[in-house]
Amino acid sequence: MAIKYTIHLTKLEREDLLAIINKGSHTSQTFRTAYILLNCDEGKYSEKVTNEQISKVLKVGMRTIDRVKKKFMEEGIETVLERRPTQQEYATKIDGDTEAKLVMLCFSEPPKEHYKK
Repeated sequence: MAIKYTIHLTKLEREDLLAIINKGSHTSQTFRTAYILLNCDEGKYSEKVTNEQISKVLKVGMRTIDRVKKKFMEEGIETVLERRPTQQEYATKIDGDTEAKLVMLCFSEPPKEHYKK
């Protein structure tokens, strides 16, 4: 059974989202999230727009809208607007000594045997 999340933004939250849309430089994900939240708002400061209409206009999937609504309801507006840092840990392929030797090799003169005539 799917849970339906209903968004009711406060006046201050609406103003913050409109400020993101109207000024400043933000990531495309932040703009998209702000538009989704503003259009999903069912509070007294806006009119209801269906998820299907939002999906068509913003060119995002229904699942994306559901994820934004869920994250907003569970974690708040600040969390949903910021991109989460990656949790993936990358293995180092070479250590500092090997990297130094590789850089030294790249900037050294080629061997004399390389210049055969």
